Amino acid sequence: MVSVTSIALLIQAASISGVDSAVAWGMKAGSFPGAVVVVGTSERMLMAKGYGYFTWSEKSSTPNWDSTLYDLASLTKVVATTPSIMRLVELGQIDLDASVQSYLPEFTGSGKDVVTVRHLLQHRSGLRAFLPLHEKASTAEEARHLVEIEPLKWKPGSRYEYSDLNAMLLGWIVEEVSGVSLNRFVADEVFLPLDMMQTMFSPPRAFTNRTAPVGLWRGHVIAGELHDQNAVRLGGVSGHAGLYATGGDLARYAQMLLRGGRDEQGEVVLRRETVALFTARGKDGRALGWEMRDTTSEANSGSLLSSSAFGHSGYTGTSIWIDPVRNLFVILLTNRVFAPRTRRSITILKQTRGRVADAAVKLKTEICGRKCD
Repeated sequence: MVSVTSIALLIQAASISGVDSAVAWGMKAGSFPGAVVVVGTSERMLMAKGYGYFTWSEKSSTPNWDSTLYDLASLTKVVATTPSIMRLVELGQIDLDASVQSYLPEFTGSGKDVVTVRHLLQHRSGLRAFLPLHEKASTAEEARHLVEIEPLKWKPGSRYEYSDLNAMLLGWIVEEVSGVSLNRFVADEVFLPLDMMQTMFSPPRAFTNRTAPVGLWRGHVIAGELHDQNAVRLGGVSGHAGLYATGGDLARYAQMLLRGGRDEQGEVVLRRETVALFTARGKDGRALGWEMRDTTSEANSGSLLSSSAFGHSGYTGTSIWIDPVRNLFVILLTNRVFAPRTRRSITILKQTRGRVADAAVKLKTEICGRKCD
């Protein structure tokens, strides 16, 4: 006679196989050599698993969900910069509708006096998407100055343009208002309270062997060195990129947001109303800092997450989706930028994300139905 426990384990194994198949498809297609997937609810982990290898060699390490560090790239925007802004808004030290110039007087130029903090979070500041600071500046100070004097391309608030410059400015606002560096502020206010001890800027060399590599240089694997060269020019700590983390740490962060800003013990890290404010769908299908699920496309977030799901992705191959309606988070970490074996690595990665998200929804349904809600 098969026990209830055995049946439950069989169901879980069958459900996880959907995630396994999605990740295997992305690896076989040549988008990335390995990955970490973590799926869970506000109160429990449903699965946490590493796949493939650090490189395309089977002699390299298999990623571990709770010890392998990934270069998060643009996930920095929502894991470090956005929660820092949220915290300072709660403390009454930042007004979302105040001008950027009121915090950064050096942010000068025609029409820039009406650019607000909210505009930066919405990517509606009027700034261009990108500047090659690593080519135009020789120091972090010069790079910052170039961003601060960069002229607007559009009238503030008139159009959406996803821009790294917005996040850089937000990071500097955090530093000017708090009086400490962005990495110090977010560590004290968010990472330490959540026991995210493996989330950091500029990891020490001791972490190199367990950091997923981001490229090859003359045949040598590059790990522990930032892929984003603008972040490198800015000293390794920036509002737009530079953060490293493990799947386990990101799961703790996602669970905090699903709990309305509370940690595992029920202590308040961020207020519920602040979380609701920053994760509500706004103009152009975005929230404040976060992306909202595009219900017209299955790429990136699949078809089964609710329209209230919010998330973000990173150029290196990282992503996180958090669905407050389904009480579900889905984390997929890859090192897509490491010598992809296909010219369509981003397209395939987006499709993989969608497949993993849909498999995660089914996983939750089959394991616990509505009992996890």
